[in-house]
This record gives sequence, C-alpha cells and structure tokens, in this order.
Amino acid sequence: MNKQISDKIIMQVVEGIYEQYPELLEKYGETGKRKCREDNEHHLKHLATAYEAQMPKIFTDYAVWLNNVLTSRGMKSEHLIDNFERIEKALEDVEVPEKDSYCHYLKEANDLLSNHQLKGSGQS
Repeated sequence: MNKQISDKIIMQVVEGIYEQYPELLEKYGETGKRKCREDNEHHLKHLATAYEAQMPKIFTDYAVWLNNVLTSRGMKSEHLIDNFERIEKALEDVEVPEKDSYCHYLKEANDLLSNHQLKGSGQS
C-alpha cells in the first residue's frame, strides 16, 4: 500500500475516533492525536508485514501484545477493537490488492481480542 493511501486511511480513522470521542482531545490534546496517528501507522505496518510474509499470526500476535500493553496502562480492549474496525471500514474506500487479506487479519485479531476480553485473562 502506498503512503498516500495509508495516510488517507489513517486520517479517516483518527478523525472518526476524535469525532466520536471528543473528550480525547480535551484530555490528551494535539499530542494525543499525533500519537493516535503514529499508532495507526504501526498498525498498518504490521498488517503489511503479515501480508508480505503471508502469516496472519504476525498481526494477531502484535494485536494481543499491544492489547496487553494498553490494558496494563488503563485502556480497554474495546478501544483497540474499535480502532481495528475503523481501519477495516476505511479499507472499503480504497482499492489495494491486499485489502481482503488486511480485513481478514483485522477480523482475526478482533476475534482474539474479544475472546481474550471475555475470558478476562492476562495471558498473551
């Protein structure tokens, strides 16, 4: 995926998050918004790596690891699940050959995160 397309996806995701949760801007300011953009760059890079290797586990392992990091800092799994759903939705608006694989990897990650959350376990 080229930078122009990934930037479009990231912009759509970040704008959607801050539209739905305006309190985030109050709480974290522009620094938080910049960090959200950076986080989404990481998500897309991990998706690309998993796609290039044809190994969805690269992305799902990343998602579980990240979820553990975030929840240990007081965030909820729902935030990451929501973010991944937003990426999947943004992918609908672009034409890239890896779209189907990316969506599949995102769904697999969200399934794992949802199950992890329901179990309430701290295992990775």
